[in-house]
This record gives sequence, C-alpha cells and structure tokens, in this order.
Amino acid sequence: MLKNIPTILSPELLKILMEMGHGDEIVLADGNFPAASVAQRLVRCDGHGVSELLEAVLKLLPLDIYVEKPVALMAVVPGDKTKPTIWETYRTLVKNSGERFSDFEFVERFAFYERAKKAYAVVATSEKALYANVILKKGVI
Repeated sequence: MLKNIPTILSPELLKILMEMGHGDEIVLADGNFPAASVAQRLVRCDGHGVSELLEAVLKLLPLDIYVEKPVALMAVVPGDKTKPTIWETYRTLVKNSGERFSDFEFVERFAFYERAKKAYAVVATSEKALYANVILKKGVI
C-alpha cells in the first residue's frame, strides 16, 4: 500500500500513467466504447465509472498547457437527441483539479475512435452514461 494514491488506481494504471510522456493521450472509456478493439494498451477498470476515475487520474496526471484544449469528449452524433449531463460533472472535476482548463474539445465519433487507436492507453470502465468517453493529453510538471 502507498499513501495518498487513490485506491481506484490499480498498479497497472499507475504504471501506464508513469510511462506516458508529454503529449501522450489516455482514453477513459465508457461501457459502450469498443475499448478492446482500438486499444494499443488496454486497462480494465470494471465496476467503476468514468467520473470517479477521472477525479483520481487528475490527482496525478498534469494536463498539457501547450495545447488549447487538453481534454476531449466524443461529440453527440448529429440527429441524436441525447444531452450528456455527465459532461457538467467532468467540467467540475477538471476545474477542481487545479489544472488549467478553458473548455472541452469535441471530437466527432469516428474521429474519436481513430484518435483512441493512437492513444497510449485506453481504460475500459463500466460507465453507463452515454457520450461519457474522455481523452486526456498529458502535460509536464
């Protein structure tokens, strides 16, 4: 056991966060995301939601200050009437993390999948909310 490490962060996920370099991206994926088919490195975080994982990751991972929007969300597909309420939770968590944050980048669904294929890792969760996928770009300390 270690002090001050959120217990939701597994040794495997901590290792990946440490291995990531400046500009590398990590995807926190909801339960509907095709995580296994797109991931270069897949981390299972079953039984947990993206919000609690996002809060824990942001305690350790600096966001990239050299890009305008280091946090990206999957945009709602045109014509879909879904209004993702979880985004406001994410906004609050990112703002409360102390990291510089202006707004999210919204990425079209298939462009998001392509970006996820290039991400350092994808973390699969059991999140049930729709459009709950997040990409974080790692910064420097």
